[in-house]
Amino acid sequence: MRRKARELAFKALFEHTVGGVSLEEAWQHVREAQASEEGEALDEESLAFASRLVQGYQAQRSLVDEALRSTIQGWSFGQMAQTDLSVLRLAAYEMLFEPTPYAPLIEVAVKIAKRYGGEDSGRFVNGVLARLLARIEAGEFEATAKLERD
Repeated sequence: MRRKARELAFKALFEHTVGGVSLEEAWQHVREAQASEEGEALDEESLAFASRLVQGYQAQRSLVDEALRSTIQGWSFGQMAQTDLSVLRLAAYEMLFEPTPYAPLIEVAVKIAKRYGGEDSGRFVNGVLARLLARIEAGEFEATAKLERD
């Protein structure tokens, strides 16, 4: 369910970025759309996790964006596919500020990028997040302690 929660958070951030609506409005819209979709609905714990990612990114936006700007080589935010940027923003937030272990977090981010992005999105997202992880491990960024498993 955490993968679906991350995907829901991604959709809200993407809608906010591309649609020009507030993040709160985008979050409300994707929650309503998710509730009306057929299939497995997210439980309250998963919705709370997705909401925490969206709100957490919003609260830490400047730090997350600066970490990404200084990690991404050869691309500005304006040049990047907005799907890739939205995935990277949520994953970077989670890497820096949530106790989620890095491996499953990066794996899910790559899957979301592949699903919603272009042909090279998965590789691009994986490369950026691998560089960010190396910088975290080198002590360039302070990150929340990680749990043993997600």
